Amino acid sequence: MRGDTVGGENLLQNDDIYRVPETIHFPTEEKNTLEIWKNEKTFQRCMQLSKDRPRYTFYDGPPFATGLPHYGHILAGTIKDIVTRYAYQQGYHVERRFGWDCHGLPVEFEIDKLLNIRGPEDVQKMGIAAYNAECRKIVMRYANEWEEVVTRMGRWIDFRNDYKTLYPWYMESIWWVFKQLYDKGLVYEGVKVMPYSTACTTALSNFESGLNYKEVVDPCVVVALEANNIENTYFLIWTTTPWTLPSNYACCVNPSLEYVKVLDKKSNRFYILGESRLSSTYKNEDEYEIVEKFLGNTLANESYKPLFPYFMEKGAAANAFRILVDDYVTADTGTGIVHNAPYFGEDDYRICLNAGIIQKSSTPICPLDEVGRFTAEVTDFVGLYVKDADKLIIAKLKERGVLFSTGQVKHSYPFCWRSDTPLIYRAVPSWYVRVEHMSQNLRECSAQTYWVPEGVRDGRFGNWLKEARDWAVSRNRYWGTPIPIWRSPSGDEMVCVGSIEQLAKLSGKNIEDLHRETVDDIEIPSAIPGRPPLRRISAVFDCWFESGSMPFAQQHFPFENRSSFMNNFPADFIAEGIDQTRGWFYTLLVISTALFNKAPFKNLIANGLVLAADGQKMSKRKKNYPDPMDILHKYGADALRLYLINSPVVRAENLRFKEEGVRDIIKDVLLPWYNSYRFLLQNIARYEKEDLRGLSRYRYDKERHLRELENATLLDIWIVSVKESLIDYFEKEMKLYHLYTVVPRLTKFIDQLTNWYIRLNRRRLRGELGDVDCLQSLDTLYSVLYALVHLLAPFTPFLSEYIYQRLLPFQPKTSNSAATSSVHHQLMPQVDTKFIRLDIEKSMSLMQTVIELGRVMRDRRTVPLKTPLTEIIVIHRDPASLAAIERLSDFILSELNVRKLTLSSEKSKYGVTLRADPDHKTLGQRLKGNFKAIMSALKSLSDEDIQTHLSKGYFDIQNQRIELSEVRLSYCVAQNQGNNLEAHSENDILVLLDMTPKAELLEEGLAREIINRIQKLKKKAKLVPTDEVVVFYRLSDNAQEELQGVFLKHENMIKAAIKSEILVYSQEAISKLHFIITELANIKGLDVEFTICAAKATRRNTPQAHGVNITLAGELSPRFGQSRKANVLLKSVVDGKFITLTQLQHEVDVNFGLYDCKYNIFWFDGMQQQVRALSASDLNENLNGKVLVVARKACDVQRELFQSE
Repeated sequence: MRGDTVGGENLLQNDDIYRVPETIHFPTEEKNTLEIWKNEKTFQRCMQLSKDRPRYTFYDGPPFATGLPHYGHILAGTIKDIVTRYAYQQGYHVERRFGWDCHGLPVEFEIDKLLNIRGPEDVQKMGIAAYNAECRKIVMRYANEWEEVVTRMGRWIDFRNDYKTLYPWYMESIWWVFKQLYDKGLVYEGVKVMPYSTACTTALSNFESGLNYKEVVDPCVVVALEANNIENTYFLIWTTTPWTLPSNYACCVNPSLEYVKVLDKKSNRFYILGESRLSSTYKNEDEYEIVEKFLGNTLANESYKPLFPYFMEKGAAANAFRILVDDYVTADTGTGIVHNAPYFGEDDYRICLNAGIIQKSSTPICPLDEVGRFTAEVTDFVGLYVKDADKLIIAKLKERGVLFSTGQVKHSYPFCWRSDTPLIYRAVPSWYVRVEHMSQNLRECSAQTYWVPEGVRDGRFGNWLKEARDWAVSRNRYWGTPIPIWRSPSGDEMVCVGSIEQLAKLSGKNIEDLHRETVDDIEIPSAIPGRPPLRRISAVFDCWFESGSMPFAQQHFPFENRSSFMNNFPADFIAEGIDQTRGWFYTLLVISTALFNKAPFKNLIANGLVLAADGQKMSKRKKNYPDPMDILHKYGADALRLYLINSPVVRAENLRFKEEGVRDIIKDVLLPWYNSYRFLLQNIARYEKEDLRGLSRYRYDKERHLRELENATLLDIWIVSVKESLIDYFEKEMKLYHLYTVVPRLTKFIDQLTNWYIRLNRRRLRGELGDVDCLQSLDTLYSVLYALVHLLAPFTPFLSEYIYQRLLPFQPKTSNSAATSSVHHQLMPQVDTKFIRLDIEKSMSLMQTVIELGRVMRDRRTVPLKTPLTEIIVIHRDPASLAAIERLSDFILSELNVRKLTLSSEKSKYGVTLRADPDHKTLGQRLKGNFKAIMSALKSLSDEDIQTHLSKGYFDIQNQRIELSEVRLSYCVAQNQGNNLEAHSENDILVLLDMTPKAELLEEGLAREIINRIQKLKKKAKLVPTDEVVVFYRLSDNAQEELQGVFLKHENMIKAAIKSEILVYSQEAISKLHFIITELANIKGLDVEFTICAAKATRRNTPQAHGVNITLAGELSPRFGQSRKANVLLKSVVDGKFITLTQLQHEVDVNFGLYDCKYNIFWFDGMQQQVRALSASDLNENLNGKVLVVARKACDVQRELFQSE
């Protein structure tokens, strides 16, 4: 339907422009739109159109392309796309570059698995150059899949002008960043106890260790350490890491806690432990006898015998194996005495360092290799992986008689975020960036930023900044940006290089690549004559340092784009998952604060996690979630985008992903929106044909519309007011990045438009109240839909584009056709506050409440809307509200199909009283024994009593506070008012509906049923309102008496509704017309046959319809709860041509929702007496009335399926 010009003249010459399909397959149309965007370079064009506008800067956090995108990526990408599209439509130029994280553990771990590399020695054997070459091969393994998913989701981002962390120019900027930190004195080398991944053979930073905690069951042991100076006395220590016991150097108690010495009656030994831990250590009190009590500080420096001999001599020389004191020991775990292995725990290291047992320069007591296996120093367990050694260590302790008890403990434990293996804590040499001294600066810079949700910045993120630790930025790995430090063999001479040019000047070597295989062999001559050259240290940067440097590195700052970068830094917007509070958000802030003392971004959205439907983490192994591409194939990107954004996940809460939620978006939002556009075009077609008599075309004229709006109906004024209020709200909330408040308001507006404005305005839109009224309502509906596609464009880019392109031909011609070629090139509509009428919006809200209450009451009594009722009574205390309801009384009477509306402010006049009943489930569980007395008191409350309690906001019954949510309120109508008054209320509005049946009203209800069946038959025949047809009816014997009078009495009403002549069945009359369709209908148990024929006056020949019945067989099931059977016309009622096989398959897809399913269509060939697959040549007159069976394979098709022929 898109035109080559804005006016769309070529399209308007086609008589069938307004024949909008009744059904739409959103995924198919989205693919068509993608093709148009690709061919017309729509995204690239928008960048050209906005190049002279002010800049809106956006940073895209780089994902790894070694894994496929999941719902978390899709969610974050959708948020980014919405915000950047909106920024463009606010008049900004928005550069959107995709980035790739290419280095580090995620890549190396994949190669280690692929090549069965178990440690550094394997890498050394194959060589770093060969190893890195393998890494380079898989870096972009899934890049095509990423681009496919991101593009299919409708996200506009530049993949061609991307940045990759492996680009030499990107790596050079990282060198510059590091040198700035080095020159500021923020870089140092040290040995610290760090989280360590044995699978990846590298230390992790503290924030990385917090990315993947799991609940695990570990062994726990209580071990007895024999005191040297107290006879037959032992210190009881507790640990969940038995593998650290061979490296024990000290124990620690809390100086202020109470400790006890007890006699163990079974072993006859004396044990010392925390008094508060007795009940956890012993099962029964009769197993021990307390001998002495004392504070922990009395144990200071008491010595004990080492558990193992491996480091006995070193320990003795360092005055180890003694009791230390520190406040970090708590009274709620273990035995109150903590074992210290200084090189396997942060607190252990700190305490032993403070006690002088170890020095910063000491050789670490750390008997493990890179992959976590014991070295030769631990002779009994050499070569064993630490976790595997636990059982043997426990057995050895038992053998030596020092194992007091053993068991298991369930606790939260950190796992490697990449390899998903348990981390250990161990001392490792590393290069650090000083962060601890910056804690206050970090918080001040963070305070300059705006977060959604707001509480995350000062809560989760702020707490992390308060405890900021020095950042270990080095990794003893291979595939990454090399740390640019060259050092002499003696370590007393060191150079930090900040650029390729500087390295060339220092070394005389010109290079283009900066990876290890290139720079490791480069030497820098010593500045001291006669000294050996400086060589680069072996470490590389961890990938978080690389991604945290992306604001600078993606621009190759400061080597290029210096002014551009400085003018647009910090970024206006970033977004990622809530887990990045300890990841990318943190590293960005640390580097930017260290370099410029400012935050690197102004606004941030942190989204929650997308979980499986059962609340568990999505798992490929468990297959507990639908594949994203399957969801896109079934429902389309718009539905998925809207489902994700209209959920708690945008408020940093978790979302349980449910496929039916995506499906409901189609049913509740997209289809009503599409149908409102379809209804508009149908009525534009009617207006042109009947009111303009085909002499001219409808075009929207804004000046005409706004001029006539001053004298428009209340409905037009209302919907324009609601639209302007929406635009105002939209702008304010989007400035606050509140996507989660905007989407519900947009979807509510679609409901207001479709279920209220269009529904209540049908007669005007159809021209039944005159052409002037019709034009005004068409202008109003057009303007509202035109504004709506602009507002929804960032959220649902595909359907917005689809409808916009089909509204565009009705716009006045403009010279700037390029700027109007896509809705995504448009600026957002601006609010015009003079059209906001809050008084009318309130009146309509009251009317809607009355109608909705009336519908609920009809449902209670199972009285359909087609059955007219006598009276509705609306009770409200406020006279102004009653007056507002009275102004809209025609709509209330029409929508509820009621004859009379009565307004009152006195409910007592109608004998209506409130009744209170307890909510048995909630109140019964809470009150238990008191429930019966409270229930009796509640039920005995008078209407006046209930009103008093309601004014307080709670019920006060027998000194018990009862919340309103724990009480069920209902209205009772006095018996003297009759049994046919139904009551219902909401807030201050009470509505009564008289359900008394009356004969004349029941007749009218039958007439409405007749209208409904005829309209459905027209729809089935794919007729549109402008098609001129005649409807014939034939009554069965059982229907003659009851229905003949209805047809005659309500003939005018039926004609007006169906916009066609209705005549008694006449074979002679039908034979002179063009037959279209016939069907037998059952109305309230009465049979009526309807036949529709083309009227003689029709402009086109409408040929007789040929049809086939289609049924599904085998494992094929219809989607969206549709029937397994359908009827399809073989001939077009437009041109009389037979349907093609492709068109027939499309009809099957539409009727049963079988998009992207493989199937065949079978029929029973009577001539050959066999079932066979349908071919194109079979689509002719002989197929009329046949049954076709849709199935995957022939064996699913039985001859019995064709018996309905």
